[in-house]
Amino acid sequence: MKFTSALAIYSLFWAMSFFFVLPFRPRSKGAPEPRVPGQADSAPTRFSFAKACFWTTIVSAVLFGLFYANYLYGWIGTQQLDLFSTPDRRV
Repeated sequence: MKFTSALAIYSLFWAMSFFFVLPFRPRSKGAPEPRVPGQADSAPTRFSFAKACFWTTIVSAVLFGLFYANYLYGWIGTQQLDLFSTPDRRV
């Protein structure tokens, strides 16, 4: 796999992981801060973009590592993911 291809795939893993990590990080601790006009009641009072990016990088690195290991060793191939063919039609 070329470096540019790996970088593009890692970027996709990072973007998907960001949306996966977002709901797990916000915490409201201490006294509630005044809300900004128009802010939803369910919105966290403090949001740390740096922490979200940090955890996203960790999750995406693990997922990309598993993807790359599967690419090298071929643990799961296209034959195992073919859900619509009957066993007698698989080659």
